[in-house]
Amino acid sequence: MISQKAKYALRALVSLARAERGQTRMIGEISRDQAIPKKFLEQILLELKRAGYVSSRRGRMGGYELIKAPEEIMYGEVLRLIDGPIAPLPCLSKIAYRKCEDCGDETSCEIRHVFERVTLATRAVLDRTSLADSLNLEDLPVEAA
Repeated sequence: MISQKAKYALRALVSLARAERGQTRMIGEISRDQAIPKKFLEQILLELKRAGYVSSRRGRMGGYELIKAPEEIMYGEVLRLIDGPIAPLPCLSKIAYRKCEDCGDETSCEIRHVFERVTLATRAVLDRTSLADSLNLEDLPVEAA
């Protein structure tokens, strides 16, 4: 399950992706349109700015805008930035691997094998789905297992 912070980050990025190229959006606008608490949104946008997804300008024409094109921002990378590894079990994490305390042998763990398939499929979808894709929901492929 993704955190509320990750959902808010994705909502904010989608909101910015809907704006015309070079057009900024004020925090208040994004907060209102996306139902995100303003103080929390400020923290999230700062984190997205540090990671190189958005820039900000002060003043009357100020606000936030995307630095990268929506086609270049993948859901998987944003989730990893905000929530960390995309893995339901610690033994499946690429960047925060940890052996499960109650597991004797990973190679014969039936639970791990099932969740490894789920994790690989989830990562594949998230790593190839961009903000631009999500703006065109009817064009998103639905994959059957």
